[in-house]
This record gives sequence, C-alpha cells and structure tokens, in this order.
Amino acid sequence: MTVTEKLEKLEAPKPRAEARLAARNAALVEFARVQSNNPPQEQPTPEQVARQGFWSRFRLSRNETRHGGPGMKWGLFGRSAFGAVASGCVAAFALMVMWPMFRNSDLRGSATVEQYEPTVDLKRSEQKKDQPLVAQQENGARHVQIQERTDELSRLSAPKSEAISPPPPLPELSATPVVADASTPSQVNYAVAPAPAESEIDPANLRLGARAPDARAKLASGFAQGGLANIPPPVIEPYFEASGDDKFQHFEINPIKRVIGADAVSTFSVDVDTASYSFARRMINEGRLPQKDAVRVEEMLNYFDYAWPKPESRKTPFAATIAVSDSPWTKGKKLVHIGIKGYDIDRNEAPDANLVFLIDVSGSMNSPDKLPLAVQSMKLLLQRLKPTDTVGIVVYAGAAGTVLEPTAVKNEDKILKALDSLQAGGSTAGAEGIELAYQLAEKNFRKGAVNRVMLATDGDFNVGIDNTEELKSFIERKREKGIFLSVLGFGEGNYRDELAQALAQNGNGVAAYIDTIAEAKKVLVEQSTGSLFTIAKDVKLQVEFNPRTVAEYRLVGYETRALKREDFNNDKIDAGDVGAGHTVTALYEITPVGSSAVSVDALRYQSEGAADKGDKSGSRNEYGFLKIRYKLPNEDASTLVTQPIPLETPALSAVIQREVGFSTAVAGFAQLLKGGTYTGKLGYEDVIEQAQKSRGEDRNGYRAEFIELVRKASKAKGM
Repeated sequence: MTVTEKLEKLEAPKPRAEARLAARNAALVEFARVQSNNPPQEQPTPEQVARQGFWSRFRLSRNETRHGGPGMKWGLFGRSAFGAVASGCVAAFALMVMWPMFRNSDLRGSATVEQYEPTVDLKRSEQKKDQPLVAQQENGARHVQIQERTDELSRLSAPKSEAISPPPPLPELSATPVVADASTPSQVNYAVAPAPAESEIDPANLRLGARAPDARAKLASGFAQGGLANIPPPVIEPYFEASGDDKFQHFEINPIKRVIGADAVSTFSVDVDTASYSFARRMINEGRLPQKDAVRVEEMLNYFDYAWPKPESRKTPFAATIAVSDSPWTKGKKLVHIGIKGYDIDRNEAPDANLVFLIDVSGSMNSPDKLPLAVQSMKLLLQRLKPTDTVGIVVYAGAAGTVLEPTAVKNEDKILKALDSLQAGGSTAGAEGIELAYQLAEKNFRKGAVNRVMLATDGDFNVGIDNTEELKSFIERKREKGIFLSVLGFGEGNYRDELAQALAQNGNGVAAYIDTIAEAKKVLVEQSTGSLFTIAKDVKLQVEFNPRTVAEYRLVGYETRALKREDFNNDKIDAGDVGAGHTVTALYEITPVGSSAVSVDALRYQSEGAADKGDKSGSRNEYGFLKIRYKLPNEDASTLVTQPIPLETPALSAVIQREVGFSTAVAGFAQLLKGGTYTGKLGYEDVIEQAQKSRGEDRNGYRAEFIELVRKASKAKGM
C-alpha cells in the first residue's frame, strides 16, 4: 500500500467538547478587553451639526449611513446630488481643456491645399462695392495659410533628419492694372492673378487635375506673427445645385407645305452644332426624356460623321451628295437626303491660332460637371495646338479679370498653372467677360491666323449686360473684324441653351455641350480642326421643288435656321459656317404627285400645276433643284453651286446606302423625342432595327452608343 493510500484512510480526530469551550471563553475575554480600551463616541447634537461645515456634515452622514445610523436617508440624497454636480464640473473642465485641440485638429483635416490653394478670387456682387480688390485677394490667400501653419506645427514636432530647402514662395496676388490697349490707356482691367514666372513652376504638378505646390517658405514668420488663433476658419462653399431651370428656345416643328407659289421654295442655313444630342443623351442616361424644345433634329443628325464623298481640293470646300429613298414611317412618301462633306486639312497645314479661353468661374459653375470639367477640356484642347499658337485666359464672376496674357503654347507649363488656379464663386458678369476677352484677342490679333474666343459656361448670366440682342450686336461687330466666338456649354439645372446658341451663331462658331470628358475629347481633340478652322462661311441651302413631280414636302429639322427666300442671294445675311472635315446632313420628306399619302388637300379654286410656259427641259425627270451658296473664309462675295434632284438617282454604293439608313434612323429617333407628329406608327424598336443594320464600322463606338440610347429612351420617363 502506498503512502497516499495510507493517508486517505486516516481520519481526523474529533474535537473534544472541553477544547471547544476553552476556545470560546478565550474569545469572550479578548472582546471584553478590546471594548474596555475603546469606549463608544458620543453622537453630536443637531446644534453641533448645524455649526459644522459641508464636508464635516457629509462625512458624518457617510459614517452614519455606513453604520446604519439615523442619517441614512439624508446621506443617500446628498451623495447623489454631490455626484451629479461633481460629474458636471469634471466634464466642463475637460471640454475647456480639450476644445482647442479638437479645433486645431478640425482645421488640419479640412483646410487642405487641395481645397484652399491660391485662386483667382474675383470681386463678387455680394461683397461691398467699396471693398478694394486687393483686400479680397488677401482674404482668398489666407485660406492657404491655414494649412501652411498647421503643417508647420507637425513639422516642428518631428525629429530633424536632414536640412530641407523650402520650395519657392507663391507669387503674391496683385491688383496691378493691365492696359487693354496702348492707344487708350484709360481703359484698364485688373489682373486678379498674374501669370506665374516660368522659374516658379514645378513641372511635377503640371498634370491633369494637379494643384499648385505648397508655399511653406513663409511659414515660420507667418506663424510667429499670430498663430492659428488669428486666422478665421475657412468657408467651404457647397456644390451649386439647381434643377428644372434649363432654358431652350421654343419653336414649332416645320409643317407640310403644298408645292404652290412661293411655298415651293425652301431656304435655310446649315448647322454643324451638336449640343442638342449630347444634352438629350445626358437626360436619357439619367432616366428622363429631354424636354421637346431641347431636341433639334439637325443637331442630332450632325452629331455623327457620315462617309459622304469628299471634295477634291480646298478651292471647292465641300461636295454635295443627293440620295432618294422610301420613307420608313409613311408609306407612299420618300426621303431626299442632302449630304455635305467639308474639305479636311492636315494638322501641320493648319494656320496658327490666337485663342482666348473665356471661362465662367461664377458660383453656378461650382459643380464637378462644370468648372472642373471645363478646365480638363481646355487642357485636352491644349494638347492639339501647335507650339506657335497662343493662348490667353480671361475669367468672369462678379467681375472679369485677366488670368493669363496671350502665351505661346510652347510655354505649356505656364498655361496649365493658370488653369489649375481657377475656382468658382460669385455672380455672373458674362457680358463684361466677353468684352474683356475680345479686347485680349484684338490686342494679340494675328493676320492670317485663326483668332477665336472659346467661351466655357452654363450660360447663366445674371448681372451686367444680359440683353441677348445687345450681346449679339456686339459679337457681330467683332466678327466683322475677324474675331470669332465658339461656345462650350456645361452642367444642367440652370443651363441657358438659347443664349449659347445665339452667341455662337452670331460669332461664326460652333455651340457644343460637354457632359463628359469623352465628349470633350470628341469635340476638342478628334474634331479640333473642324471646331477651330473654318473652310466656308455663310453657307445657305435652297431647294425649289417641281410641282409636276412633288405634291408636298416637309423639311425635317432646321426650324431655328430658317431663312427668307430673298436672304439666299443677299451676302449681307449671316448663315452657318462649315469647319474642316465637318459633315452636314439635311432631310426632306416629299410626297410624289399621284401618291395616296398626300396630307394636304388640293385647292379648289387655284391651279397647282406648273404652267406650260414655265416648263423647262428635263423638269419632268426632277423632284427639284438644289442651290448652295458659300463664302471662302477670306472673301466677302459668295459662290453659287447648283445640282438637280433626279427622280431616278444613280445606283448608290453600299457605303452611301448604309449612311442613308443610319441618318434615317437618327432622324426618326429625334422626331419621336419631339412627339412623333409626322412619324406614323414608327416606334423605338423600328429605330433600333434600322440603326443596327446601318451601323457600319463605327470606330469610336458612337453609333453603338446611339442604339443603346434608343433602348434607354424607350424606358425613360417624360418630363
């Protein structure tokens, strides 16, 4: 048996009764001795308690409560009240101590150089008129000091590993007057932010969306003069938001006309603008159908590039192609297609350009799809210019200012630096900005070059000269001097399309709407030569229909480009321009004589047939006669080109048949968006089917995008 087993079997001896009694007696004796040495203390009377202080009373209550005395009820209440008061005091003290730390931390988190870099701070309408411009610029510069000084705090606390040389300081903002014209020194404009010197530019920051470098060389002295406490917190302006206030010119769609008398002749100006298509695309992609006035059929048609035959030489700037096909939406009618392809020029053969970027930096442009997108678009255009081209930058908000004097594109870094400095804020003095931009373009006018102002805006002119007719007259006078105007529209919610169209038409320029960076690339990169270089101006079309073969007709689109019959031969009447490589497409829907699809009844008391004496050889074999007038860019007298529209057109090539089919699909879709007054039973599925058959090569994917857009439109909600 092991030792452990032996121990387990052992039993403890039972305590004896006499031992237990002896232990109890010893404990009683010891208790009596302790009691005799520590007599109980007497409790104070109420009068004594009243004369004691707060802490003595609290301590007494606490002792009584602990021992079950009569003060238990008062002690519980007092302890609760004291705990609440003490907790409040501790919290207030902690907040008082920690608040500066939280405040400084918030500044460091929000006042970044990304948001508060040195900007072109224009005089705003809501500021006091007597506040000097220099003071406004100093206020704009204080935002940068916040980040600079907070960064200095963190830098001072960090261990110094090596000496770091500070970067060059930022240029000081100045209100030095810039004389617009040496001959009239009294007319001056304030340069809100002078162009930086080339030595001050950090090439590493000159990229798309890059910001200006920090100016930390001034940190130590600036912080010592007052610290963060003397700098007001930055004001962060929210993005501008507007909805449902887009404005478009109202017009009635072209009616069906009987071929009788003066109505047998149709006259209109060409249009190469594309703003309507890109705006409608944006609305449909957002799940909404565009308002009807926003849809212009001709701009939907001319958004796409068609493979119409090209002219052989620059002396004949374009060639006209005529094709006749059956109407897909009305049986018994036909479509007459008139396609014009402009002569394209090589980039190296293009003349020099003197451009002025006129950029709206008002508060309404404070949105990601407005000013930031406009700046990126201008950078894309900059990549397509030649080193010998020049670029100037003018901005406008509550007032206008020159950001960059005309600068050669070879100094690209300097131009990019100026573009990166722009921020939005204030009201919109658009007319004042246009005047200043024209002054800058005229000051640097280059004979034989392209002199053009490129306006980037949402069109929301709300201060200054806002009379459209007055602006149009001003732009027309500058057009006569050889300075043209193009308009790039941005944003939605408060977009002023009718003003953009009026300015571009009178400025011999294009009106484009840019909703994405991809659209900016299409307009300013892929079609840069067409957007900048005009090959023919004041281009007018006139069609005389033959009453022997055509009973009635309707021009599809071009409502806002209609001209009087007598305007065709008047070289003083302005019309649209065609840029290098541009295509122009127009469609007539005609009803041949004898067709059962006639929409307008014949007159009872007037003869509508052609008089025998007016019959000319071959007229029975023609639907009509096309006449085109145009001027070369440097000429004031127009040139006439004519071409008959035969009943039996020569066999069309597969390429032309494809282009005819796709343009027909686009025209049908545009008419559906406007309500489909004359499209019969045509539906979105019919448009998709025809577009798919005629899609062709589609190198850039624009036609595939169109097909997808029609699908989305069939599910979108109307406004």
